Amino acid sequence: MEHPAAKRRCGPPGGGGRPEGPGLGAAAEGGGGRAETLLDLSAKRVAETWAFEQVEERFSRVPEPVQKRIVFWSFPRSEREICMYSSLGCHPPEGERDSRVPFNRGLHLLQSGAVDRVLQVGFHLSGNVTEPAGPSEPERSFHVSISFDRCKITSVSCACGSRDIFYCAHVVALSLCRIRNARQVELRLPISETLSQMNRDQLQKFVQYLISAHHTEVLPTAQRLADEILLLGSEINRVHGAPDPTAGAGIEDANCWHLDEEQIQEQVRQLLSNGGYYGASKQLQSMFNKVREMLRMRDSNGARMLILMTEQFLEDPRLALWRQQGAGMTDKCRQLWDELGALWVCVVLNPHCKPEERTLWLALLKKWNKLDVCPLEEGNYSFDVPGATVVLQPPSVPSTAAARQTVFGRAIKAGELRWGDCHLQKILGSEGYGLGMKTGGDQLCFDPQGRPLWLGDPFPTACARVDALRSHGYPREALRLATALSTTMRLQRRHQLESYKQQKKDAAVDGKKKVLYQHVPIPSSPGSGASYLVLALEVALAGLGQQRAMPEGLYAQDKVVRSEEQLIALLDEMEPDERLVQVLRKQAALLLEGGPFSGFGEVVFRESVPMHTFARYLFTALLPHDTDLAYRLALRAMRLPVLETVMPAGDILHQNPLDSMMANRFPRWFILGHLETRQCELASAMLTAAKGDPKWLHTVLGSIQQNIHSPALLFKLAQDACKTATPASAPPDTTLLNISLELGLQVMRMTLNTMTWRRREMVRWLVSCATEIGVQALMNIMQNWYSLFTPIEATTIVAVTGTTPATLLRLNLAFGQRDELWARARAVALQCAMKDPQNCSLPALTLCEKDHAAFEAAYQIVLDSAATAGMGHSHLFTVARYMEHRGLPLRAYKLATLAFSHLSIAFNQDTHPAVNDVLWACSLSHSLGKSQLSAIVPLIIQSVQCAPMLSDILRRWSLPPPGLAALSGRRHAAKPPAAPGLDKAPLCQLLEAAIAAYVSTTHSRLTHISPRHYSEFIEFLCKARETFLLAPDGHLQFGQFLDNLKQTYKGKKKLMLLVRERFG
Repeated sequence: MEHPAAKRRCGPPGGGGRPEGPGLGAAAEGGGGRAETLLDLSAKRVAETWAFEQVEERFSRVPEPVQKRIVFWSFPRSEREICMYSSLGCHPPEGERDSRVPFNRGLHLLQSGAVDRVLQVGFHLSGNVTEPAGPSEPERSFHVSISFDRCKITSVSCACGSRDIFYCAHVVALSLCRIRNARQVELRLPISETLSQMNRDQLQKFVQYLISAHHTEVLPTAQRLADEILLLGSEINRVHGAPDPTAGAGIEDANCWHLDEEQIQEQVRQLLSNGGYYGASKQLQSMFNKVREMLRMRDSNGARMLILMTEQFLEDPRLALWRQQGAGMTDKCRQLWDELGALWVCVVLNPHCKPEERTLWLALLKKWNKLDVCPLEEGNYSFDVPGATVVLQPPSVPSTAAARQTVFGRAIKAGELRWGDCHLQKILGSEGYGLGMKTGGDQLCFDPQGRPLWLGDPFPTACARVDALRSHGYPREALRLATALSTTMRLQRRHQLESYKQQKKDAAVDGKKKVLYQHVPIPSSPGSGASYLVLALEVALAGLGQQRAMPEGLYAQDKVVRSEEQLIALLDEMEPDERLVQVLRKQAALLLEGGPFSGFGEVVFRESVPMHTFARYLFTALLPHDTDLAYRLALRAMRLPVLETVMPAGDILHQNPLDSMMANRFPRWFILGHLETRQCELASAMLTAAKGDPKWLHTVLGSIQQNIHSPALLFKLAQDACKTATPASAPPDTTLLNISLELGLQVMRMTLNTMTWRRREMVRWLVSCATEIGVQALMNIMQNWYSLFTPIEATTIVAVTGTTPATLLRLNLAFGQRDELWARARAVALQCAMKDPQNCSLPALTLCEKDHAAFEAAYQIVLDSAATAGMGHSHLFTVARYMEHRGLPLRAYKLATLAFSHLSIAFNQDTHPAVNDVLWACSLSHSLGKSQLSAIVPLIIQSVQCAPMLSDILRRWSLPPPGLAALSGRRHAAKPPAAPGLDKAPLCQLLEAAIAAYVSTTHSRLTHISPRHYSEFIEFLCKARETFLLAPDGHLQFGQFLDNLKQTYKGKKKLMLLVRERFG
């Protein structure tokens, strides 16, 4: 943004007379080890704080040497700002650094001598920067112009035409040239000073030469200005002085570094449109980091740039779409909005901002906060979407409109805070504040040791103050306030826990690993042994252990989990020494006895954030030093109250019918699965650590059975415990194995009536686990199968797997024990067959093959089930085929006849699933003899109405029957029986049924036949004729049948024509 040129007087020069000397000696730059002159010291100060117009108004006559020194020192003196405004803070690999970061490219151009013709005229710097020739580009030279004021670059211009947020490499090269080689740069006073020294002729010559040199560009403008000046009443003649672009900014002009607002808006808009890509999110985060860097440098452009970015974020079209759909935004976008809100908290808490700046920021934040598309802090729009489903809320939950908290809500509240409190200023001002006050003074401001406290804000707000101080470049003040907050939190916890009478001193052990953090003593607590590391650990443990409610919204809940895990990861990096172990033990004991203030207290609210992840860290850290405390803490943390029943048993008769529904719907924990996984990990850690200790193993088992409600996680725990109990190079731990089996049995009971896709895997694992324990465990699960398994699982998996050769070999049983195990497996199979004969009969028969009595009992179960419709035809045919395979054809035939009583095949079911079974049964009865054939024909006629199938059976029976290899040992037939005739019983009955089926099927098909099925119908008649011809008078019957068709369906002329062509 270009500032307007300052107006300069047209009268005599302010300096009067000729310059007395160059005034650019070594002492002026402060070089050569010399002390700076008073002129340079004062010129530096004036150049930083005063606009040059203010200098001219303040002093009627400013000598030219003084002007030159002010102009000289007005250019930025530090390369840090130049670097900040020429990169986004990215640090590419060394090989790519010069080609990607403008600052490094500009530095390379300067070092290669690419900058020449540098001239400073007043507050304007210009020069040429030459780009060397590349592989495909010629050498190019760019003219660069820079305006500056009060040690800030206020505008830049480069002929390269680069359009980016920050300075191009050519501007960087010229700026660094002026900073590093200030003595070699030619310096001139503002051009108005030079013009004031010319007479009329010189001025006319100057103007004419200037117009001649640039007549194509300035001639129209020069003529317009000349006309206005010659017009006495013109506006230009009413204004005193004339603008001078080299005279610096005016008094009223804003003094800030050049920032291209249009480019910032355009780039943020483009990056948001590509928000689904990782690179776009990363670059936006880099822009946020640049804002933080500006805030740390106390540059006013930090807030200015953040305003521009916020406006573009609110114009993101996806916000309206997400709000309309009532959906949450993506994780990447949510993280960016979270960072945006945090930055605004830092901005409004700026300790050195002006009141009018704070007022402007708060007005913008309140305006943005009212927008419908402004994201909520918890990250979803589901409650305030027009047309969204109304959700019942408990009476204790405030209305959505009143509780609406956007991402700017915290910043608006932070805008009400001030830094003028006297006690706060003293905390920030000195590390020794309060050291002389041991017990006296204001008790609300100091602890008993005289260390300062800060109770002026809630703890999160006070932490925001610390972050703001650090972000605005006040690290020492931030550390002092953080120390006071830690002391305050420690004292508050002590007062809270006094009512519960806790205090237990713990022994400490020496740390053995490399120390990543060191103890730095706290200046305000000399001789007490306190350090920042101890204080940090104590505050972290106290904060993580506080009982707090789970927030609403997916993103807010996810942020709670991620923040906790990040903090615990930092704690894991601490190697516990003697002092840290003492803190761990003390804080753990306080957490157990902390009552409602602690997440480990005896009573926790249903909506409290679970302590599983934190408890696992404490358990691991405390276990080598205090086993009892570690287990007590971890067992207390196993609770997950949100899954427990909250309605007392006595209130069931008096409760509202909607209460149970509301209890299930509120609160809505989106991360419940993640929390249950962390609960499982805590339990697994305790089981692994308790290996070899039956007391703690059984205690942990009871806690797991009481608190873990997910079958999948219980199964994982059981698997992990079994793996831990059976190491490859050591004998198994029997107690842990039994606990693993007990967990598996609980999973079986929980999932018995709610089948899952992993159920078969669970059953197989349970059998293998019982096998590891011994034969008695295996027999116990067989004996109690009805409460653990379905009949099909007990028969096909438990009984079969428990009696395989591999299992028997693994158990190393005696013959008597083997017989007992087999008897138990056969008993289970028979019980399952009685309960579910349809699915368990065949496995039961297979298991009972080697025991005649058991096999006969299983066969009788099949017969009884068939008689009572307990088994379908498909299962009966399957068992019948098994019987034939076993060499029992008569039993197979019996079962086949029973299957026909449950079978019905319609006239159009040519591809019925039972077709092959029917043909097999017919083949079986044919091979057994005429009596069996005669008995099965009526059953076939009753069950099968499909004409093609009946004709196929006729043709099969017209052939000689196959011999029965299974009967060769008991029968000695000289030759197989001859095929029965089709004109005699029982096949004549089947032939009549087949002809009748063809007739009825033909009429059924002709009722709704279409021309595209004519050819298929003719083929069907061909098959019917083949069946008709099997009868003695079949030719006559078929002819009469065709005549009947032609007479009945004479309206279907085309079809009847095809019939005549084919059959006459």
